[in-house]
Amino acid sequence: MKATTPTAGKPITVKQATLDLLRGFGIKKVFGNPGSTELPFLSDWPDDIDYVLGLQEASVVGMADGYAQATRNASFVNLHSAAGLGNALGNIYTAHRNQTPLVITAGQQARSILPLQAFLYAERASEFPRPYVKFSVEPARPQDVPAAIARAYYVAMQPPCGPTFVSVPIDDWTHPTQPLDGKQAPCPDRWSRRRSRRSRRDDGTRRGEGQSRGVGQPVFSAVFFSGAASAISGLRACLASPALGGAARP
Repeated sequence: MKATTPTAGKPITVKQATLDLLRGFGIKKVFGNPGSTELPFLSDWPDDIDYVLGLQEASVVGMADGYAQATRNASFVNLHSAAGLGNALGNIYTAHRNQTPLVITAGQQARSILPLQAFLYAERASEFPRPYVKFSVEPARPQDVPAAIARAYYVAMQPPCGPTFVSVPIDDWTHPTQPLDGKQAPCPDRWSRRRSRRSRRDDGTRRGEGQSRGVGQPVFSAVFFSGAASAISGLRACLASPALGGAARP
């Protein structure tokens, strides 16, 4: 199926709104091991987004983790209800420790039969992957799903990066909703020069410890991974504090 251009203000399906968000976020691949509760999301799959099928959920999350680090953008993961999410938890923990941005979705049974504890439903789905996700939700209404996925993406990309999770009932994908504009988040700098910066940080910390002895001023170690180095430099200049590896500039 070819990609479609959303019309502002005109209702579209939750599935179409989600796919348009992925395009806006610069996400060109979806990694998944789906089941029955994901089928409406997979129908009439578009040509401009690749679906990378894995044979086991842990492998799917592992591929998504590596791809996110290589592309410096969040990966989108599609798993199957509680069983699939459970199989993936080991590598979700790894992504959490790696500070890798992942947007993980899992299917859920139809809302109308959730009170009946239907087969393959996920009980308290948003609690299952915690505490190894930064944000976890099962939206209260079908039309809230795109906004929940958008929030999951931006939270995943906000340093310190990490996985997020959205549980989506099977019948939500075909409900009407309003389109949302998605914009790719800026890439955290931590992937580009991680090892060299870590080495400089360790060396600088040792130098800073030596400088701080006997000096009544604070010493700042640059916040490399959060993109706050420029702000810290400004604060350091205001306080006239010594920089690691050199004196403060006026």
